[in-house]
Amino acid sequence: MDITMRIGQLIEQSGLKKNYIAKQMGVQPNTITRWANGGRIYLDDAIKLAKLLGCTVEDLYEE
Repeated sequence: MDITMRIGQLIEQSGLKKNYIAKQMGVQPNTITRWANGGRIYLDDAIKLAKLLGCTVEDLYEE
Protein backbone atom coordinates (compact mmCIF):
# COMPACT_ATOMS: atom_id res chain seq x y z
CA MET A 1 0.00 0.00 0.00
CA ASP A 2 1.37 3.43 -0.84
CA ILE A 3 0.83 6.81 0.79
CA THR A 4 -2.05 7.85 -1.46
CA MET A 5 -4.03 4.75 -0.67
CA ARG A 6 -3.40 5.30 3.05
CA ILE A 7 -4.60 8.92 2.97
CA GLY A 8 -7.78 7.94 1.17
CA GLN A 9 -8.36 5.08 3.58
CA LEU A 10 -7.83 7.28 6.64
CA ILE A 11 -10.20 9.93 5.30
CA GLU A 12 -12.83 7.25 4.69
CA GLN A 13 -12.35 5.70 8.14
CA SER A 14 -12.61 9.09 9.85
CA GLY A 15 -16.18 9.55 8.70
CA LEU A 16 -15.42 13.17 7.85
CA LYS A 17 -16.59 14.62 4.56
CA LYS A 18 -13.95 15.89 2.15
CA ASN A 19 -15.71 19.26 2.02
CA TYR A 20 -15.45 19.58 5.82
CA ILE A 21 -11.76 18.63 5.79
CA ALA A 22 -11.10 21.11 2.99
CA LYS A 23 -12.86 23.93 4.85
CA GLN A 24 -10.95 23.22 8.07
CA MET A 25 -7.65 23.18 6.18
CA GLY A 26 -8.37 26.22 4.03
CA VAL A 27 -8.07 24.36 0.72
CA GLN A 28 -10.44 23.46 -2.07
CA PRO A 29 -12.29 20.10 -1.87
CA ASN A 30 -10.58 18.97 -5.08
CA THR A 31 -7.25 19.30 -3.25
CA ILE A 32 -8.38 16.69 -0.72
CA THR A 33 -9.50 14.44 -3.56
CA ARG A 34 -6.14 14.93 -5.30
CA TRP A 35 -4.25 13.91 -2.14
CA ALA A 36 -6.45 10.84 -1.77
CA ASN A 37 -5.78 9.95 -5.41
CA GLY A 38 -2.03 10.34 -5.40
CA GLY A 39 -1.29 14.05 -5.51
CA ARG A 40 1.63 15.52 -3.62
CA ILE A 41 0.96 16.71 -0.09
CA TYR A 42 3.36 19.09 1.59
CA LEU A 43 4.48 18.48 5.15
CA ASP A 44 2.55 21.41 6.66
CA ASP A 45 -0.64 20.12 5.03
CA ALA A 46 0.14 16.56 6.13
CA ILE A 47 0.44 17.78 9.72
CA LYS A 48 -2.93 19.55 9.55
CA LEU A 49 -4.57 16.58 7.85
CA ALA A 50 -3.22 14.11 10.41
CA LYS A 51 -4.51 16.29 13.24
CA LEU A 52 -7.99 16.41 11.69
CA LEU A 53 -8.00 12.66 11.11
CA GLY A 54 -6.76 11.90 14.62
CA CYS A 55 -3.60 10.16 13.49
CA THR A 56 0.09 10.90 13.15
CA VAL A 57 1.88 12.11 10.05
CA GLU A 58 3.68 8.77 10.07
CA ASP A 59 0.31 7.02 9.75
CA LEU A 60 -0.28 8.90 6.49
CA TYR A 61 2.94 7.47 5.10
CA GLU A 62 2.63 3.99 6.59
CA GLU A 63 2.58 1.11 4.15
